[in-house]
Amino acid sequence: MSPQTRSVENWTLQPLTDFVREASVRLVLVLTPSGQVLAQSGFSRAVDVMSAAALAAAIVATTGELARQLQQPPFAALSHQGPKHGFFLATFTSDRGTLAVLAVYDLDVSSLGLVQLFYEQLAADLKAASPKTTVPKQVLAADFERELTDSLNTLFGR
Repeated sequence: MSPQTRSVENWTLQPLTDFVREASVRLVLVLTPSGQVLAQSGFSRAVDVMSAAALAAAIVATTGELARQLQQPPFAALSHQGPKHGFFLATFTSDRGTLAVLAVYDLDVSSLGLVQLFYEQLAADLKAASPKTTVPKQVLAADFERELTDSLNTLFGR
């Protein structure tokens, strides 16, 4: 496991570690569509995780709404490539609910095809490992800051 690979929910750790190794990605987030991070790899600052999670959640929401307006199912995945880096964002449904994966990769080390190939395995592994759905607990505003701080501390080993 990379010293920068952390999880809030332990069932995500092994699939994420395997994906990072096999797909040769630089940064990865496993998150809910609302932006709650379940696991991350490659990030060294909490502010970067929070920013990436918020942007990924916004992209998932935006593309979902575009699909709705086009009267089609949600888009399966989205990718962009620049001169040096690319990113891949996709969602899948598990017993935990809908999850999103954001992966950033260096074009000289990996490729979109490689990331997509190993993403399919990551999604299957996370589906198999995810705990069965339980009744979600109500999030209270008073608990939000404490739970966010606890999650960030766990993600960064503090």
